[in-house]
Amino acid sequence: MAHFLETQQPLVFSGKKRNDRDDDDRDALAAKKSALAVRDVDPAAALASIRHEFGEHGGVNMSIEASATFTVMEPDTMRRMFSGELGPDNDFFVYSRHFNPTVLNLSRQMAALEGTQAAYCTSSGMSAISSVMLQLCSSGGHVVAASTLYGGTHALLSHFLPRTCNITTSFVDITDHGAVANAIVEGRTEVLYFESVANPTLTVADIPELSRMAHEKGVTVVVDNTFAPMVLSPAKLGADVVVHSISKFISGGADIIAGAVCGSEKLVKGMMDLRGGSLMLLGPTMNAKVAFELSERIPHLGLRMREHSRRAQVYAERMRELGMKVIYPGLETHPQHRLFKGMLNRDYGYGGLLSIDMETEEKANKLMTYLQNATQFGFMAVSLGYYETLMSCSGSSTSSELDPSQKEAAGISPGLVRMSVGYVGTLEQKWTQFEKAFLRM
Repeated sequence: MAHFLETQQPLVFSGKKRNDRDDDDRDALAAKKSALAVRDVDPAAALASIRHEFGEHGGVNMSIEASATFTVMEPDTMRRMFSGELGPDNDFFVYSRHFNPTVLNLSRQMAALEGTQAAYCTSSGMSAISSVMLQLCSSGGHVVAASTLYGGTHALLSHFLPRTCNITTSFVDITDHGAVANAIVEGRTEVLYFESVANPTLTVADIPELSRMAHEKGVTVVVDNTFAPMVLSPAKLGADVVVHSISKFISGGADIIAGAVCGSEKLVKGMMDLRGGSLMLLGPTMNAKVAFELSERIPHLGLRMREHSRRAQVYAERMRELGMKVIYPGLETHPQHRLFKGMLNRDYGYGGLLSIDMETEEKANKLMTYLQNATQFGFMAVSLGYYETLMSCSGSSTSSELDPSQKEAAGISPGLVRMSVGYVGTLEQKWTQFEKAFLRM
């Protein structure tokens, strides 16, 4: 039998049996109290306070539960599990597409990281996003979303959901709160969706104000926090649901595809419902071995984010001194610098991403070619959060799903280079490599 230590932790399938179901008012009150309790908690402190799983034989690392199915001691136990009377909160498991102990442990970590009651980890970031949207929206429903989004998310909202589910989306400038308010149709709009830090323009969303506006009209707020784990905590700032592509900073190794949904216990249990849950029925299951790998990386995420952010800040300041048009929330010239400063968790900086506007795709490609092939500063590759610096021209890569008019509305220049700043080598060594490439331009 696995051993564990349990310290103070958020409510994440804590193991306490509930004799009855709270009504909506009591759920809302509990969620509000939970949010207030974690508002000032550092994500690293929250991670250190959750239940620690030991291995089956007392190992300091948990065992990997690789079973697809689970046995019971009494026949009636299975009936009680399928009726919902017994479940993972009581350490009863049915099938790994539903809940798996190893994946559940990673989910606890993600909930602690984001300060939510619960979380569920999935096979990819897009599966997390699509499952949330399908759970929260019904046929004929409406979404208001930021005009600047990751290309795959934009395609999901603008093409796939309207075609398959009759769910439509109005795209707006997320910094124009008047436009956001006007786009919300009371009684029809179900979700307000945006990224905490937009991909690839690094526009920062006013999470508290947008959440307040949405909640006044009965709209659920979903925030993609992939660009800013540890740095920002959207749920503490008012968001209802936080989604992640764990493949990025949280993994850190560019070797795993994974995602997460973080939110209320009610939401996660609903998404795992045997009859109507989007996660349960669509089946974007995370492999237990992948969950184990990721759970071993989260404890040092804070250290990695500090260094990603420190180097990005230094590079952005020096690039600006070279006369480059650089976009980074840590610069006082960034339009939302003060907003970001007021929302961030202390000591983690402003994130590990910066963008350089080279104006034309030709100039962008030329710079990236020099940076990779001449000076070895980084790699031309999509994705982010790797320990090496990754660079891509967003308009022709990760935002290629947007048509020219949509790119213009999103503020994506043809020559915009998105740069995920790594931390290998010394800062001065890597800066010298960048400077040599720039001078060669």
